[in-house]
Amino acid sequence: MTSIPRSTELRSVLERLEPFDALEREHKSRVLQLLDTAPDAFDRAHYTPGHVTASAFVVDASHEYVLLILHGKLGRWLQPGGHVDPADVDTAAAARREVLEETGVTVHAAASARLLDVDVHLIPARNAVPPHEHFDVRFAFEAPDSQLRAGSDARAARWVRIRDLLTGATDLPSDESVLRAVRKLRARWS
Repeated sequence: MTSIPRSTELRSVLERLEPFDALEREHKSRVLQLLDTAPDAFDRAHYTPGHVTASAFVVDASHEYVLLILHGKLGRWLQPGGHVDPADVDTAAAARREVLEETGVTVHAAASARLLDVDVHLIPARNAVPPHEHFDVRFAFEAPDSQLRAGSDARAARWVRIRDLLTGATDLPSDESVLRAVRKLRARWS
C-alpha cells in the first residue's frame, strides 16, 4: 500500500473546511497556494514565505476546558503545536505528536479529530532563523483524561475553562487567533 503525499492529504482536508470568516478564508487560500507553489512546504527550513505547521485544540471530556501551553519562546498561552516532522504520516498525526510532546496528553486518531481552524502568522527572527510565516492547520481533539505535564517547548501546561478564556476572566496572555479558534471549538461542542 502506498501512502498519499502530505500535500495531497492536506489539500483534501482543507477543501472540506468551511471558513469561519473572511480572515480564515484568506488563510485557507494562502495555505492552498503554498501547497501549489512550494514543493518543500512542510520543510521547517522553507522560509519564503514559510512552511506548514500543525497544532491542536484539545478539550476535556466535559468540553468545558481547553488545553493550553505557555510557549517557551513566545511567552504566550497557546495551543500545543509545531513543525511537521518527516516521520509524521499526516498533519493530524503531527498535531497529536506535538500534544504528547508538549503536555504529556495522548489524543487518539479518531473520526472525531477534525480540522478546526487555519491560521497564517508571522514568526519573528530568532538567532540564525529569519522571520517567516507559519501556515498552521489546527485540529480539534478530545482528551481521554486530564492528566498533563509541561514538556518540550512548553514552560507550563494547563486546562483553562473556555468560558473564562473567552470572557477575559483569566489573566493568561494569549492572542486573537487562539480566541477565534476557541470560539469555534465552543460552538462545535456546545
